[in-house]
Amino acid sequence: MNYKDTLLMPKTEFPMRGGLPNKEPKIQENWNKSDIYQKVQEKSKGLPKFILHDGPPYANGDIHMGHAENKILKDIIVRYKSMNGFDAPYVPGWDTHGLPIETALAKVKKVNRKEHSIAEFRKMCAEYALEQVDRQREQFKRLGVRGDWENPYITLTNEYEAEQIKVFGEMANKGLIYKGKKPVYWSPSSESAFAEAEIEYQDKRSASIYVAFPIADGRSVIDEDVSIVIWTTTPWTIPANLGISVHPDYTYVVVETSGHKYLVAEDLLEELTSVLEWEQPTVLNKVKGADLDRILAKHPFYNRDSLVMLSDHVTTDSGTGCVHTAPGHGEDDFRVGKRYDLGILCPVDEKGHMTEEAPGFEGMFYDKANKLVTDKLTDAGLLLKLEFITHSYPHDWRTKKPIIFRVTDQWFASIKQIREQILNEVKEVKWYPLWGETRLHNMVKDREDWCISRQRAWGVPIPVFYGEDNTPIISNETIEHISNLFREHGSNIWFEWDAKDLLPEGFTSEHSPNGEFTKEIDIMDVWFDSGSSHQSVLEERSELVRPADVYLEGTDQYRGWFNSSLSTSVAVTGKAPYKTIITHGFVLDGQGRKMSKSIGNVMDPIKVMKQLGADIIRLWVSSVDYQADVRVSDDILKQVSEVYRKIRNTLRFMLGNLNGFDPNKHRVEWKDMNELDQYMLVKVNELVKRAKNAYDDYQFSTVYNAIHNFCTIELSSFYLDLAKDTLYIEAEDDHKRRSMQTVLYESVVALTQLVAPILAHTADEVWEYIPGEKEESVQLTSMPEVTEYPNASVLLNKWDQMMDIRDEVLKALENARNEKVIGKSLAASIELYPTEHTKELLSTITDLDKFFIVSDVKVTGVKDQAPAEADQFERVAILAKAAKGETCDRCWTVTQTVGTNEKHPSLCERCATIVAKHYE
Repeated sequence: MNYKDTLLMPKTEFPMRGGLPNKEPKIQENWNKSDIYQKVQEKSKGLPKFILHDGPPYANGDIHMGHAENKILKDIIVRYKSMNGFDAPYVPGWDTHGLPIETALAKVKKVNRKEHSIAEFRKMCAEYALEQVDRQREQFKRLGVRGDWENPYITLTNEYEAEQIKVFGEMANKGLIYKGKKPVYWSPSSESAFAEAEIEYQDKRSASIYVAFPIADGRSVIDEDVSIVIWTTTPWTIPANLGISVHPDYTYVVVETSGHKYLVAEDLLEELTSVLEWEQPTVLNKVKGADLDRILAKHPFYNRDSLVMLSDHVTTDSGTGCVHTAPGHGEDDFRVGKRYDLGILCPVDEKGHMTEEAPGFEGMFYDKANKLVTDKLTDAGLLLKLEFITHSYPHDWRTKKPIIFRVTDQWFASIKQIREQILNEVKEVKWYPLWGETRLHNMVKDREDWCISRQRAWGVPIPVFYGEDNTPIISNETIEHISNLFREHGSNIWFEWDAKDLLPEGFTSEHSPNGEFTKEIDIMDVWFDSGSSHQSVLEERSELVRPADVYLEGTDQYRGWFNSSLSTSVAVTGKAPYKTIITHGFVLDGQGRKMSKSIGNVMDPIKVMKQLGADIIRLWVSSVDYQADVRVSDDILKQVSEVYRKIRNTLRFMLGNLNGFDPNKHRVEWKDMNELDQYMLVKVNELVKRAKNAYDDYQFSTVYNAIHNFCTIELSSFYLDLAKDTLYIEAEDDHKRRSMQTVLYESVVALTQLVAPILAHTADEVWEYIPGEKEESVQLTSMPEVTEYPNASVLLNKWDQMMDIRDEVLKALENARNEKVIGKSLAASIELYPTEHTKELLSTITDLDKFFIVSDVKVTGVKDQAPAEADQFERVAILAKAAKGETCDRCWTVTQTVGTNEKHPSLCERCATIVAKHYE
C-alpha cells in the first residue's frame, strides 16, 4: 500500500499564482455582465444611507498615481460600508470646464480659437472633454473601482448646469453676488482673473528696489528737501503709483546722510543704514505717522503727486515703513486708496502689456518694464538700491507662470456676509486628520470676496443681463427661465441666441425703456462649477442625499473643492454640504521627490496594472499612511507584492484543507470544540473587531497590518502549521479534523470578507472556491459580525500564555538545530522544567507534542531542577534532544511504536490504526 494515498493532503483548484494582469479584466467583465453595482444597490435598499460624494477629477489626460490613490481610497470606504449595513451608492463625477481644455484643443487638436465662433469652439471643448471622460472612466474601472459608471455626473451636462444656475441665482437673491471694480489675481498667460484657490506659490527672482520720493508739500510737518523712501519688488508698478501709506502709530525719523535727507520708520533705521550703506546718518527730526496724513510727495518720473495716507496694513517686518501704493495693483492699496478717494490707475492690459496710461512704457510686457523703470529712477537720481532676491510668488496653477494683481470689473461672491456662518459649520464637521479644521478655518476667517468671473469661453455663463443704462439684471424670474432653458438646450444657447430670446417672454425692466438688453460674456469660475455639486448632484439624484457623509480629496482641496462647496452650500442652505472631510497627501517617488516626467520618476498606474495588477496598487494604497504624503516605487510595490503572495497563499492553503468540507453538514459547534480551536475562533473574532473598527475610523493601514499579521503569525506560523498533523493524518470524518476545518472555514470566510474592500478582485476569486451555498459574490455579503464567545477572555489569557511558552520552545529547538542535535522539529523530544505557575498551566493541556510540533514532550520537574545544558527562559527551562524510535512513514513522527503492528511495520501505532480502519 502507498501510504501517501491515505493522507488527506490539501486539494483546491484555486491557483497558486495570482496572474492578476490577465485575470482582473475577466473578473471585471463578469461584474459588468452581472451588473454587480446594481445588485449591491438592490441588496442595500432600505438600509441607512451612506454617501461618499466624489470630488470630480479634471477631464484631461490619463490618470496618475494620485488619481489611483484617491479613487481606491473612496472605493475601499464605499465597498466596506455597503457590506456593513449601509446603502452606499457611489456616483463618480468629472470636472469638464476651464482653461486646460481650451489649451489642450490648441495643442493636441491644433484648433485655432480665432477661426471659430465662441459657440463652435465650446462644442469642440465639450467633445474633447467627453472623450477624456470616456478614457479616464475605463482607467478608473480597471482599478476595480465600483460605481454607477454609466450614469456619472459631468459638470457640462444640461442638468448639472441648470442646477448651478439656481445656486448662482439663490446667492444673488440673498445679496451675495455683486459686480465691482477690484484688484484680483490676474494671469496674463491665461488672460483671466483667478480665484485664490487657483494660485500656487513658487520661487521667483525679482528686482528689489529702494526709491526716494521727494516731498512736494510737507504741510509744515516735513521740510520739502526731504524724500520719503519706499521699497518694492515690483518696479513695473511704479508707473501706477498714486500714493504712499504709513502707519498712524509708528514713529518716523528724518535722517541726513551724505547731504541727503530721508524719511523712514524709526524701527527700521538700523537695518536700512546697513542695507542702503548710509554713512553715519543723523536723526534730524521725529514725527508720528498720524501727523504725516495727506502730505504730498512727487512721483519719481511723472508730473503728478503721490498722497501720503494712513493705513494699518503697513508693517515693520521689512521695507522702510513707508509703503508704495498703487490702487490698481494691490488689495491693501485699493482699500486705502478708496478710503482717500484716490482713484484707480491700472496701466496694464489683460495680456500683461503696459498701456498708454504708463507713458514711456506703452506696449511693453510688465515684467520687461522692470529694467526700464529702474533706469528711469537711476537717471532721476532716486534709485537708492537695486538688488535681486528670490522669494515665494503667486503663479497661475495651470500655466505655471507668474500672476499679478490687477483692478478690473469682476463678479464677486461675498464671503464676508456669511463668514461667521461658514466658520460655525467648520466646527461641526468631523476632520481626518484633525488639523484639517484649523487649515480650512484659517482660509475662511479673513476671506472677504470670491472672484467668480472668468474671461474665457469654456464654462458656464454668468446668467446676467444688462439694461440700456448698463445696470445688471438678475431676478428670480430670469434665473428660473435661464435654468430651464439650459436644462432643455444646454448653456451654449447663451452664446448662440440674442439676449431678447434668452429672456422670459414679455420681460420688461425700468432699466430698458426701449426693451433692449445685452448679456454678460464672462463665465463662472470652475470652482463654482464643482462647488455647486451639492445641489446639482446630491440634491438632484434620488439615490443621494445632502449633506454627504464624506468628502475625500487631496490636501490641495482645502483651498479648492472643500472651500467652494462649503461657501456655496452655506450660502444656499445655511449648512455645510458634508459631515466629514478626509484628506490624503501627495504621491511621491521612492526617495520622497515629487514625480516629474523630466526627472523620469513617474509611476504610471496603467503600466503597473499591466505588470502587477490593480490589486497590488489597491493593497499598496491600504498599506500607507495616506493622510501624509506617500511614497511608491518598484521596490515598494515589490514588497507589497510579497505581502499579497503571503495573503493569497494563506487563503489557498485553507481552501485546500477545506476539500470535502460542507459547512451545512460538517461544521462543529463551539461547545464541541477543543480549547485550541475555540482560541483560534476568538483570535478570528479579535481580527474582525480590530479590522472593522479600523475601517470605521478610515485607518486602512491598520486593516492591512491586522490581516497581514493574522495570516503570517496566527495562521501560517502557528495554527496552520500544527493543524497539518490532524488535517493530513486523521480520518476524513474525525471529529478533531472537522473541528479544525470549521475553524479554517470561519477564518477564510471572515478574511475574504474583511479583505474584500481592498483586494476587490482576489476576494471575489477566493469566494468562488469557498465550499457551501453562498452569494454569487462576496460583495453581496455582509461583514462578519463580532461574536460574544463564552469565556473568551479566559481562553485568551490561557492560550496567549501558551503561545509565549511555544515561542520559548521554538527558540530551544532552533538552538538544538544549530548544534546539529536535531533536524526537523518532529525529530525532537523535549523535556520541560517549568516554573510552578507554568507547570500548573501545562498540566491542563493535552497533546503537548502536537502543540509544539515535536515527537515527544515530558514535563519532568521544576525550573530549578533543569540540567545545565537546558536552555533557560523566563517561564521554562528546555532540554531538546533527538527523539528515540523510528520515523513513521505516514505522519513522520519519531516514535518507539513504529514496528509494533505486524501488518504495517513502518507505521506508528496511531497511523496503523487509522489505515486499518479506513483504508484497508
